[in-house]
Amino acid sequence: MKPWARWFRIPFWQRVLGAFVLGALAGWALGDRAGTWLQPLGTLYVQLIRMIATPLVFFAVIHAVSALRGQKSVAALGGRTFLWFAVTAALAVGVGLGTAALTKPGVGVGQLQVASDYKPRQVPGPVQVLLDVVPTNPFAALAEGKMLQVIFFAGLVGFALVKLGDRTARLRELVGEASDAMIQVTRFVLELTPLGTFGLIAALVGTYGFERLLPLGTFVLTLYLACAVHVVFVYGGLLAAHGLNPLRFFRGAAPGMQVAFVSSSSFASMPVALRSVTHNLGVNRDYAAFAVPLGATIKMDGCGAIYPAMTSLFVAQYFGLTLSAPQLFIILLASVLGSFGTAGVPGTAVVMTTVVLSAAGLPLEGLGYLLAIDRVLDMMRTLTNVTGQMLVPVLVAREEGLLDLDVYNRASSNVGLEEPPSPAA
Repeated sequence: MKPWARWFRIPFWQRVLGAFVLGALAGWALGDRAGTWLQPLGTLYVQLIRMIATPLVFFAVIHAVSALRGQKSVAALGGRTFLWFAVTAALAVGVGLGTAALTKPGVGVGQLQVASDYKPRQVPGPVQVLLDVVPTNPFAALAEGKMLQVIFFAGLVGFALVKLGDRTARLRELVGEASDAMIQVTRFVLELTPLGTFGLIAALVGTYGFERLLPLGTFVLTLYLACAVHVVFVYGGLLAAHGLNPLRFFRGAAPGMQVAFVSSSSFASMPVALRSVTHNLGVNRDYAAFAVPLGATIKMDGCGAIYPAMTSLFVAQYFGLTLSAPQLFIILLASVLGSFGTAGVPGTAVVMTTVVLSAAGLPLEGLGYLLAIDRVLDMMRTLTNVTGQMLVPVLVAREEGLLDLDVYNRASSNVGLEEPPSPAA
């Protein structure tokens, strides 16, 4: 058996996990040199993922909208998807507040210093955010990877193909072929995930160190605990309520979760998440092509719900403030609505937390205390984001009859070069 054939026979998640462990050991052994020598491997992988993300979404959304038979079907699926986005975000805020109330990460941490590079973010108004969804130049949006603008323009093109009917049958077929080609390119790139994981983790461990975590160790542990509780119990409970085995979901979603953790980027994880949802979990490909990219832009349970809620309690505890019931409600409302309103704004976690702290009347300087450890926090936040971005399409597909239960129940954890076990429903 050829060496590479033997390599591909190893389950994908095991290859990534092995690369994670080896990367951590290499970072520990090399120290700061790991950032110089091994970071380029991680950077190359992230660039390759970003390279395929925009054309993959563009062709997939056009094909999906035309295949979902017009505005009524897309509107119904979109409404149900948004509803689950909001419900799970509200539950995430509750988990964040409850965990921080129990562990009290802001009590007894001593005198903290605001990070030297901290500057309060300018948060765009809701009208400007809505206007920014519409591209003035769709080709510029494609070139710059502005995902909401790409989805908006691709959706319009898809509706136009539906409206024109048989006159664009050949063009619809061509778009479907382009979408298939990008899926094949995605499978090629995903085979480099272990290499990228090795480089990213080695550089993180080698250059970050543990001394920066000590003053805020309780906050780090609290965030990781809150995210784990939300993913395992909230997401698992919702799956069980839909008659789905949670262990099967986590097995199928594992590749997307792994890439999210090491890359700390929902956008970079989106092609892997889309592949996991369709290939491993049996969600209808046309619906997933619409829901997963949308979720990667606005579905942020970790960055937009748990983290702002926890930071609000951390700041209140650090400054000795008591949050009133109206303030807690404002935190809940601002976190749920703000995650939609700041869609596409770079630095989602910082922007969202700025929105929530401002709405609740809490000192913005408290956010500056956490920036020194933001990279470590962002790993778990992003894992939670991406898991939620995969969960909601599974729930909606289950409700709408778009889930292939045979594929789901034998959920693979491999998103590599092999063909899917069977077509999606």
